[in-house]
Amino acid sequence: MADTDKLTTVVSTKGQVILPSAIRRSRDWKAGTRLTVEETSEGVLLKPAPAFAATRPEEVFGVLNYRGEPKTLEEMDASVLAEARRRHDRD
Repeated sequence: MADTDKLTTVVSTKGQVILPSAIRRSRDWKAGTRLTVEETSEGVLLKPAPAFAATRPEEVFGVLNYRGEPKTLEEMDASVLAEARRRHDRD
């Protein structure tokens, strides 16, 4: 879609706006896509909402329960590499 192509829509009595299909297709926004709405000096900005809230490592450290001997960094690296290879080989 060229920059000169202006698309218009209407705000319903419920405050709903239908995004033109060309925009939805180009962004791969399907029904149910959650968007954040931000007011800017240029107008309104719509962006896909993140799937999860932002977290800091200290907020989630130790969340998963693990029983057993602690793993070394080398063991963790080897496991991550093995899983990456397994997933890559699957494709």
